[in-house]
Amino acid sequence: MHNEYTESKVIIFDTTMRDGELMPGIKMNADQKMSIAELLNQMRVDVIEVGYPGAFRKDFDEISMISKNVKEATICGLSSAAQQK
Repeated sequence: MHNEYTESKVIIFDTTMRDGELMPGIKMNADQKMSIAELLNQMRVDVIEVGYPGAFRKDFDEISMISKNVKEATICGLSSAAQQK
């Protein structure tokens, strides 16, 4: 039987690694982020947002590392149209 729900899919988009570091006193190193990404991947999260690579070299390096190791989920970073000074 075909209905409007058979073609629907909920996409899970996780921002733990980016939004989590916005909390005062919370910082994650690359190993911690890799562990979180692996767990999210095992949980079948569709999209994992790691950081803000255009603004922070640390985030760029972490996104690069995680995207080389996590193959099922889409790894992404926050971006901005504002020019960096």
